[in-house]
Amino acid sequence: MTKKSRLFGRMNAAVSFAPDGKSVAAFLLFVSMLLASLNAQVFAQSTKVTGTIKDAETGDPIVSATVMLKSKKAATTTDALGLFSISAVAGDVLVITNVGFQTLEVPVDLTAPMTIQIKATNRQLGEVVVVGYGTRKRSDITGAVASVPKTRLSQLPVTNVLHAIEGSVAGVNITQNSNVPGSSASVLVRGQNTITAGTGPFIVVDGVPFSKTGSVTNDINPNDIASIEILKDASATAIYGVNGANGVILITTKRGTTGKPVIKYNAYMGLDNLAHILDPSSPEAYVKKYADWWKQVNPTSTQTNVLPTQFERANYAAGKKVDWLDEVLQQGIMQDHNLSISGGSKDFRYYISGDFMKQQGAVKGYQYKRANLRANLDATITDYLTIGTTISYTNNNYDGGRANFYLATAMSPYGTLYDANGNYAIYPMYEELLYKNPLSGLNNDRSDRSNNLIGNGYAEIKFGGALQGLKYRFNAGYTFVTTRYGYYEGRSFDNQLGTANVSSSETNNWVAENILTYTKDFGMHHLDFTGLYSAQQRNYFTYGANATGFINDELSYNRLEAGATQTSSSYRDKYSLNSMMARVNYTYDGRYLLTATIRRDGSSVMGGNTSKYGNFPSVALGWNITREKFMQSQRVVDNLKLRSSYGMAGNEAISVYGTITTAGTVRFPFGGNSTIGVLASNLGNGNLHWESAKTLNVGIDFAVLKNRINGTLDYYSTQTSDLLLRRNLPIITGYGSILDNLGKTANRGIELMLNADVISNKDFKWQASINFATNKNKIVDLYGDGKDDIGNRWFIGKPIGIIWDYKMVGVWQEGEDASQWDPGAKPGDLKFADINGDKKITADDRTVLGQTAPKWTGGITNTFHYKNFHLNIFIQTFQGALRNNVTLTYADEAGRMNIPAETGYWTAENKSNTRPSLRYTNPRGYGYASDNSYTRLKDVTLSYVFPQSALDRMKLAAMTLYVSGRNLYTFTNWVGWDPEFNYSFRGSGDWTNNYPQTRTIVFGVNVSLR
Repeated sequence: MTKKSRLFGRMNAAVSFAPDGKSVAAFLLFVSMLLASLNAQVFAQSTKVTGTIKDAETGDPIVSATVMLKSKKAATTTDALGLFSISAVAGDVLVITNVGFQTLEVPVDLTAPMTIQIKATNRQLGEVVVVGYGTRKRSDITGAVASVPKTRLSQLPVTNVLHAIEGSVAGVNITQNSNVPGSSASVLVRGQNTITAGTGPFIVVDGVPFSKTGSVTNDINPNDIASIEILKDASATAIYGVNGANGVILITTKRGTTGKPVIKYNAYMGLDNLAHILDPSSPEAYVKKYADWWKQVNPTSTQTNVLPTQFERANYAAGKKVDWLDEVLQQGIMQDHNLSISGGSKDFRYYISGDFMKQQGAVKGYQYKRANLRANLDATITDYLTIGTTISYTNNNYDGGRANFYLATAMSPYGTLYDANGNYAIYPMYEELLYKNPLSGLNNDRSDRSNNLIGNGYAEIKFGGALQGLKYRFNAGYTFVTTRYGYYEGRSFDNQLGTANVSSSETNNWVAENILTYTKDFGMHHLDFTGLYSAQQRNYFTYGANATGFINDELSYNRLEAGATQTSSSYRDKYSLNSMMARVNYTYDGRYLLTATIRRDGSSVMGGNTSKYGNFPSVALGWNITREKFMQSQRVVDNLKLRSSYGMAGNEAISVYGTITTAGTVRFPFGGNSTIGVLASNLGNGNLHWESAKTLNVGIDFAVLKNRINGTLDYYSTQTSDLLLRRNLPIITGYGSILDNLGKTANRGIELMLNADVISNKDFKWQASINFATNKNKIVDLYGDGKDDIGNRWFIGKPIGIIWDYKMVGVWQEGEDASQWDPGAKPGDLKFADINGDKKITADDRTVLGQTAPKWTGGITNTFHYKNFHLNIFIQTFQGALRNNVTLTYADEAGRMNIPAETGYWTAENKSNTRPSLRYTNPRGYGYASDNSYTRLKDVTLSYVFPQSALDRMKLAAMTLYVSGRNLYTFTNWVGWDPEFNYSFRGSGDWTNNYPQTRTIVFGVNVSLR
């Protein structure tokens, strides 16, 4: 065998290794030997010059700046920390270039690492943006990639990272469905493409998948985040293939830089109170309401009691009243303490942080605690080998029994708070047994905790010599998530037998990625290539046990065997994904840009009768018009770039084992004994595969008047096919439905982001940022027969989420004849429109009243700087949506509950034409669809940055004091607690999420030690 054949044989063996420790070590050893031989002659007569390139104004490292020798063609680029290394001889001159910055020539220094500062001409163009499996300069991006303003990350105290994004990026709609401490939010990027499949974006942290690992966004400490990018079009999201149909959120955490250790302490403490109070009726109005109810229900009878129950009448006679809202609410308090240390040398960099956050909710019993630890380490082992690791641990604690906020709004003001023994009276309106004391849940024993341990590591090899520009990176990630839940309710909750349940789960997820990149400049041509092969696997296991029949409440949920009856359950599943991806970026003279990507994914959840692999291609073009010669003479337009992309992404959206037929279990009596039987559960479909979304995007980036005004404008159109829908089956088959690939949707919209330096002088600056997005989707097809699905409220040609209901036109008044129009209707009943014109109100008169998604959203941020004072004001708006208003559907439960004072009711005297009578039982299930549009003063932050003279006296490197308010005021016509939140009634949902919107005032300090 020749030397050449032996060499290539070794290379083939090295690059085809399985991702285990021995193979990696062998591969790295081989590469180091290869590089040593290739570079021996090149560096024989030269000396290595190292240094850092920084922004002269901000001091931030410049990423991907070109560093070349003036005397020859040798060149390199700076890494993510602004570091460079190049071989030079005495007398050589370095030429530093970077888009958006001035070109600088600097003589080499062979004696010490160099620190070079370059001045910005258009900082936005030179900004480096994470695009997935790499970075790109903003000027070279061809897809729709939006960056969350860094001020939202550094100057806004939030408990969840999604709260920082809310309202700040066009086309990204974040809805806070609940304000329960520790709750997250739902995210929708560019509207809804699917009907029943998941709509949330795919989240990646430090290049490693975060979604589908069992992690939640609460596990990310906002203080650790360096940047957030959102990939929106197919060109940007196609590199994530089957996970990219709903957009991708890329989160990058902070890493160490060269220099002395920097110790930072960030802390805030705040007060949390209800942003808006929907007052219940006063005690006097409550008594009047009962009298009006009696009169409407029993018009011929005389009212015998002033109030309906024994306790109420006794308290009324004694003049005893209870303000239930006051009893269930408390002063909310939140605090956060974050300590970090970062620094390093040219060979080793570190970032280590710890965070503790504690929140006491505004509703009694609700609390949240979070503890985070993170260590990001990077080490340059040799000129060509860099390794690093990220280790993070998060503990979430939601413990505690909880008060029932909904019941507090519905209880009689003449109820009884405490019994004779000083304990909470279980039934405050005895002999009424329908409503329990809203505070009795505080006596229940409840534990709810989770732990998340994440360990990621990488090794990156830079080839030199003939292979200059080639890099290989191996990423490995492991996530271990555990949850634990325990609950017990006993005699104090009127559970005379006592009920306990415990459950636990663990999720193990690992991912291994092999990434090969190659960058080459030749003349006016620039080419870079990225190749990927990755594998991911998630293993999930959960078990639970329940018991009832305890002789006392002493053991809580700690000894289930003490219960008379026990049940148990367990479940396990495994998910796997294999992926391959190739991406090519080509640039000619910085003017013409091309990006082509293809990804191939194989998923274990796909049907057994079809290929588990799918291909997801995309292509994008860009034209930097301002770099053309005909634009050089003008001085108005500083940047003008056209972008266009087209591609396909997927939505996996099938649960593990969802494609196979499964059976459940049922216990039934047989022969006098309890026996386990098998019951049909899910009818599988071996032909199932993912939904496919094809997106066209056209965009323009611009900057004018010496970059005083800049922005982006995008138009997109997405066609989604092979929707995952449940098709009904004849019940004789034993199954009601089967999941199938059916249906199509269309989704399109416009997005605008605009930034302006309105005023800029020595002492005063005013900066404004505006984002606007409009979106419209519709169902193109459902089951292939052109028919609507009325049961699910899906209509061809209409938006995916709609309100389909009767159209209310008023209230029947005394003297009006309803016998022909709506037989049985009485004065005080709701009056509905005859939509089909048959002169009677039937189910056929239901119609589409509007859509549940907003027609447009927007936000405006104004930032004012006066010397060392900074004021940031953010206003968010949400327009054109309808929601069924639960507040207006309050059922009076036969006169036994309180109602909001704001809602009111019809009487023969007030002749309300918007509210029904108290006797009205809403037999048609009308949802009271209401416009939930709103404009909200979302965030206001006033900060003071201490001047250097004061810092020198205090021996500090930096210090900022600030006060920040969140959810300060909402402009809306919505009647209820908040137009954004979801609420549910007793028996109709999860009452624990009936937690009102809160207004938060926070005082904070950020300190950096020398």
